Amino acid sequence: MFEDRRARRQANHAFDAGEGVTRYQMQQKMFSIGDDYWIDDEAGEHAYKVNGKALRLRHTYAIEEPDGRRVAKVQSRPLRIKDSMEIEDADGNRIALVKKALISPLRERWTIKQEDGGELSVQGNIVDHEYTIEQDGIKVAEVSKKWFRMRDTYGLDVSDAVDKATIVAAAIAIDSMAHPAK
Repeated sequence: MFEDRRARRQANHAFDAGEGVTRYQMQQKMFSIGDDYWIDDEAGEHAYKVNGKALRLRHTYAIEEPDGRRVAKVQSRPLRIKDSMEIEDADGNRIALVKKALISPLRERWTIKQEDGGELSVQGNIVDHEYTIEQDGIKVAEVSKKWFRMRDTYGLDVSDAVDKATIVAAAIAIDSMAHPAK
């Protein structure tokens, strides 16, 4: 038990120090569905293009690499009791489901249920883009505005140990549900 706690603490410390982490610059959802925008890496290079589409009752975001190859799709699930969005891989297979917790007494809580059986927990201040994504108590991603001075920009740090496209897609889904288009 103490060894597990120590391993989690060491892994989280390494994450916080930036070891094995890729940083992305995200734009706060300030565009309407149908607009496209870029997600840049820490060097300022385009890493992903987000193509927003309004299809029937569903809000859809296609996530592509700079060469146009689709790596993921985020899609709302209309007519559900609880807010949720599906994440699909390039072949259209569902790889994760992002859901908001029904009860969140102190802080907002979300879950990312992966089809491979793993579950990620999301906690923090979602509205202000200050939250972490953890798997079994180990931080795998962090969203924060603290790295940027621009008002509508926030950072997304992703561990190299997880699929980056899935985490980017989950952050887009959370942002879309927390800040619905008006």
